[in-house]
Amino acid sequence: MNYSKFAFTDAIKTIQKRLGSRGAYERVENMSYVDGLTPVEEEFIGQLDSFYMASFGENEYPYIQHRGGPKGFIKVIDNETIGIVDFSGNRQYISVGNISKNPKVSLILLSYPLRARLKIYAEAEIVEIQDNPALFDLLKPEDYKYRPERMMIFHIKAYDWNCPQHITPRFTEAEIAELISSRDRQIQQLEQQVTDLKKKLEAK
Repeated sequence: MNYSKFAFTDAIKTIQKRLGSRGAYERVENMSYVDGLTPVEEEFIGQLDSFYMASFGENEYPYIQHRGGPKGFIKVIDNETIGIVDFSGNRQYISVGNISKNPKVSLILLSYPLRARLKIYAEAEIVEIQDNPALFDLLKPEDYKYRPERMMIFHIKAYDWNCPQHITPRFTEAEIAELISSRDRQIQQLEQQVTDLKKKLEAK
């Protein structure tokens, strides 16, 4: 997998050359080959609760959609394949329809707390649940209340990490609650230490 060679078309290279970045990116192209997902990407993907997917419609426009679920709902099947259970939503089926005609998609996997962004080129495959129950057992999240409709499998063609410069850190309610809980535990420990010290002083 070489994301730069995959992404940089002739038109893009021409613009890079005109604006002065072509030399640097040409060096990147020659050095950026990776043999599938590494444990770093696998751990990152396992922490996410959403991602963005661009598909291409018959109207010749790209369509970008948010896909979400419980934390860890994106499963790494192997180092070149990830998959999700697709849950019932507004029932427009735009992405599903687009993929049925053109499987090529682009994914953005974003962690706001980590200020990290993984971009992926992939070919998507729609798999009906009844056609592969074993795969559904592998992909299904535990204790998630929404109705599963199908599975989406993404065969990765290239991926790369994006610059974090303009990502503003944001935290979920659960993440904030954990931070507050940790702070409260520390306060309680300090208060208990103060109480114990006061008792020792009074006993003298």
